[in-house]
Amino acid sequence: MRKLNSAMERFALRHPNFGIPNLMLYIVIGNVAAFFLLRLTNYQAYLAMVFEWSSILHFQLWRLVSFIFVPQSTEPFSLILSLYFMYFIGSMLEREWGTPKFNLYYLSGVVLTILTGIISHYAFGVGILAGTYYVNMSMFLAFAALYPDARLMLFYIIPVKAKWLALADAALFAVDTVAALLRGDWLSALLPVIALLNFLIFFWCEIVDQIDRRRGYARHRNSHQTIQFKSAVRQQRKKEAQQGYRHKCSVCGRTDTDYPDLEFRYCSRCAGYHCFCADHIFNHEHFKE
Repeated sequence: MRKLNSAMERFALRHPNFGIPNLMLYIVIGNVAAFFLLRLTNYQAYLAMVFEWSSILHFQLWRLVSFIFVPQSTEPFSLILSLYFMYFIGSMLEREWGTPKFNLYYLSGVVLTILTGIISHYAFGVGILAGTYYVNMSMFLAFAALYPDARLMLFYIIPVKAKWLALADAALFAVDTVAALLRGDWLSALLPVIALLNFLIFFWCEIVDQIDRRRGYARHRNSHQTIQFKSAVRQQRKKEAQQGYRHKCSVCGRTDTDYPDLEFRYCSRCAGYHCFCADHIFNHEHFKE
């Protein structure tokens, strides 16, 4: 997975002119045009737009692209909100990644969806696809991975951080997969998994590195040296509370409590830890063991 991720990164860097700038704008326009076309034809055009491998084999090649624009909602208001959200997320990803990498992300999601439809056609006898719902949802997972603390409006009212919505998104993927398996719809069960796989291809390195950092942090917190250091700090603070001061000159006895503006230092040439004020740091007899 790491090698595939690296290959994607190299391709995007070596081909800066690859892809369609502002891709999501064209996807949104295509969805709107398809919505009106379906309404005008009383949804008869739907049968000609969906991905169906048996029809593609009969040279209906436009289905390899037209299924992308099949709208996910037949209600105008719901469609407007979903398309706005899709455009917002896609634009943010393209701004962060650049056009080549974002186009690769969306294209790989579409290609994996098409391959799933072809495999399902031969394996289960069902291979009809309409829209790229899970590809679009996986874009939100990518957005949340890049901007986990970004606040979005849940139900357009409640502000919620993107990382929590991403967890809900992943849970929805799992629920849809299980529900499809229970009703024997293998194609619908594979589509969320494939969309999640596309996300992992692009974020595998970041996920593994984040896990390693968290493990290293946990080991550091629970290490013997860290525990000893924390214990020493607690003892020092307790001692300071009892003494009423933090620093005390080993020559004149002045403390930082009595003279808050006075500078105190520790001598590196003395045996042990001995503090001196600014007047005696260079003018004292060194302590010896």
